Amino acid sequence: MHIKPSTTIRQDYNGFSKFCHELDEPVVLTRNGEADLVVMSHEAFRRMEARIKLQSKLLVAEKQIAEGEQLIEHDEVMARMRRKVDAAKE
Repeated sequence: MHIKPSTTIRQDYNGFSKFCHELDEPVVLTRNGEADLVVMSHEAFRRMEARIKLQSKLLVAEKQIAEGEQLIEHDEVMARMRRKVDAAKE
């Protein structure tokens, strides 16, 4: 985990932004020696958000399997996805 004082962002925003993009993970900003904010690049945030959504969907699927719900065959899943993609193109 990378920790920086909040003055870093005020004194050199461009340098701090570059640091966050190059680091590509969250940076903790401190205020008066205490953790105050967590900052990350937009790209890193979007990836984290996508991972969380995927994990949520996987948990739902695991629960459905554990409860004995009927599984859908791979070919049917792919066909449904193709229909959705085709519909989005229209």
